Amino acid sequence: MPEIRQLPAHVVNQIAAGEVIERPASVVKELMENSVDAGATRIDVSIEKGGRERIRIADNGCGIAPEQLKLAVTSHATSKIQSADDLFKVQTLGFRGEALASIASVSRFLIRSRTAEAEGGHELRVNGESSAEPAPCGCPVGTVIEVQSLFFNTPVRRKFLKTVQTEMGHVTEFFSRLALAHPQLHFTLRHNDRLIHDLPPTNRWNERIAALYGQDLAEKLIWVESEEGENLLRGYIAHPSESRSHARMQYLFLNGRFIRDRALQHALSEAYRGLLLTGRYPISFLCLDMPPENVDVNVHPTKLEVRFQDGGRHYSQMLGTIRGKFLSSDLNHRGQVKEEKKTSDSKVETKKTEESDTQEIATSEENSWQSRTEDARQTLSNWATEQLQQTKENSFDSELQEEQIVESKSKQFTSINNELNSIADETNSVDIEESDTSFSPTAERLNTSTIEKNNFTKDFINNDPELAPSIRLAADTKAIQVCNRYLIAEEGDGVVIIDQHALHERVLYEQLRERVLAGNLAKQRLLIPEPVEVTAEEAALALEHQELLNQVGLEVESFGDNTLLVSSYPAILKEVKIEELLRDALAQLQKEGKQLAVRDLIDDLLHQMSCKAAVKAGDHLTHEEVQALLNQRHLAQDAHHCPHGRPTALVFTRAELDKQFKRT
Repeated sequence: MPEIRQLPAHVVNQIAAGEVIERPASVVKELMENSVDAGATRIDVSIEKGGRERIRIADNGCGIAPEQLKLAVTSHATSKIQSADDLFKVQTLGFRGEALASIASVSRFLIRSRTAEAEGGHELRVNGESSAEPAPCGCPVGTVIEVQSLFFNTPVRRKFLKTVQTEMGHVTEFFSRLALAHPQLHFTLRHNDRLIHDLPPTNRWNERIAALYGQDLAEKLIWVESEEGENLLRGYIAHPSESRSHARMQYLFLNGRFIRDRALQHALSEAYRGLLLTGRYPISFLCLDMPPENVDVNVHPTKLEVRFQDGGRHYSQMLGTIRGKFLSSDLNHRGQVKEEKKTSDSKVETKKTEESDTQEIATSEENSWQSRTEDARQTLSNWATEQLQQTKENSFDSELQEEQIVESKSKQFTSINNELNSIADETNSVDIEESDTSFSPTAERLNTSTIEKNNFTKDFINNDPELAPSIRLAADTKAIQVCNRYLIAEEGDGVVIIDQHALHERVLYEQLRERVLAGNLAKQRLLIPEPVEVTAEEAALALEHQELLNQVGLEVESFGDNTLLVSSYPAILKEVKIEELLRDALAQLQKEGKQLAVRDLIDDLLHQMSCKAAVKAGDHLTHEEVQALLNQRHLAQDAHHCPHGRPTALVFTRAELDKQFKRT
């Protein structure tokens, strides 16, 4: 019969190390947290070979008295809690008393420390199982810990370490988490004596975020804040135009501690529902502060997971705060234009050389402009000829109307041609910078009075002959349709380009959702129910979710074997094949299964329906249809994104346009 024995202390510590110390980054995390708890204002981290060979962390905290150095590296020794009751109101990052003992048991460990009252410091060396007595040494106030040859006495653990680059990536991630949680502290990180991060203390959290993740991301963050009783939620969320293919950029800090919580991550995802494409995850930097007695942090060895006393309340607070902020924010995507790189001239260039270069550039631009003018004239002439021929071929009610249209086209073409000739004659006398008019890409220069005089509103939206046939002006609006898929309109102090399919999809989705929630979705009943052949699995799924399908307008029933009878469908989907609609709905049910709530499944089905019913890219819209779609844009709650997360519009401000046309 096996004999029960007490395990030796070093074996107990190595077992604990298996839970707490997974890799070099775990060492960095535990030691940095101890430094923060010690009241340090500066923490320096130095790594060699990804932490495999050496980890050094120095701080200017309170230090450890020499008589307590040896106790500090023993199991379950800590100064942060005194009784079991303290576990329910933990206010420090560390409290288990396992970190130093676990680290020292699997490495060559050195700790130097000095308190403010002491004249000198002391050091303690631990070599796996054995440790020496503390010895005097010189060191500043604070603590320095060096960990060398991690897992040297547990070769199996060492064998499972990844490459230097991978391990260093994990170290940087843990370093960043703590640096984000405590922007008031000074942090530095070095790898192989190369400075990676030097983060001075700051009172502006977005400065710390910018230092770690770039200024571009920091500029696209939106501040959110809410207070409910003793719970304070504050921080930054990213504009929906910024997302990632993973959830690792979702930072949540509870009372200064980085945590992962599935419920709160789900609340974040719900807040971004319909604003991000499938497979994309939001970016967030959020802090949640609450009394320590309202949360249990002692449920995970690495303290990464916690248990809330009232998780539902925090879920609602996060979802409501972020969603409310989105409703009051401009989430339209801004058009991005690439700026030309400017190269500075050499300071030793002579004035003569500069004048020569300027003259060459001016001559080159003039020749290029004249060439484009001739090309534009020839292209416009060819296009106008084709338009006249098409007008003749497409007869109208009478020959008289045809002659009037041809005459009108001829006059408009003559006007454009005269304008071009006028421009060509004035080429040598016009100063581009000082002129009140501007040049188009095809060298036509028409001022406002010229456009009004020739009445181009219906037939010539743009004087570019290549674009004119595909652009249409909406009758009583400033909107035009381009390429049968985009709408361009003036809005505020700029121009907005709208994706007609994405916008219509959003409008239909919100209308469908409102009707479904109100229980009055219009259905189109079939005089003769349509049979649809499906698989046995699909048939069972459809019958199991009959009520759910009925809520979105699909009434189905069994017709024997693997055949379903569809007796109604949503009236808004007039041109959709019944069989295709049902199969898509069943595919969505198969995909989601029981992972989502009924509300989520209905939402996904409405996404599909609105997508199928919306106008498509390539559909020509009449003037009235363009006007109607633009009017409905202002009625949609989230008109800036389609239900799948794609932006419905791009906005270019006048300042951005002026920059591109060299007006600034």
